[in-house]
Amino acid sequence: MDIAVTLIIQGVAFFAVVLVVMRYLWPPLMAAIEERRKKIAEGLAAGSRAQKDLDEAKVKAQEIIREARDKAVQIVDQASKRSAEIIEEAKATATAEGQRIVIQAHEEIALDTTRAREGLRKQVANLAVQGASHLLEREIDPKTHAALLDKLELEIANG
Repeated sequence: MDIAVTLIIQGVAFFAVVLVVMRYLWPPLMAAIEERRKKIAEGLAAGSRAQKDLDEAKVKAQEIIREARDKAVQIVDQASKRSAEIIEEAKATATAEGQRIVIQAHEEIALDTTRAREGLRKQVANLAVQGASHLLEREIDPKTHAALLDKLELEIANG
């Protein structure tokens, strides 16, 4: 056999195999390759989205932390202000209570002084009546004695 016929037969066999492969094997192989390419592209896109979401989450987390710190500072400031207000209120209350106690003590002293003066006036009136009784050398009856004491007390009280 001649080499030309062999080459022609081999060429026909090669084209027959290529035709069978192109007709039956090539479409499923290309479909599998295309499907794999799509999955890889989707995976890369998902990874890109996940990275973008992660970056956004980091930014949001930093913003939330900053807001929380600002809020904490505000709360501490408010607590400090309220604490100062409470201290001022307590000081004012203590001052008012101290003044009330001082006024009450002055009133009590004035009342005690008035009672002491009245007691002294009665004693002075008693002594005056007793002195007058000794001078007269006689005893005054109790009704007259009480009337004299009341009269003397009024005179002493009036000045």
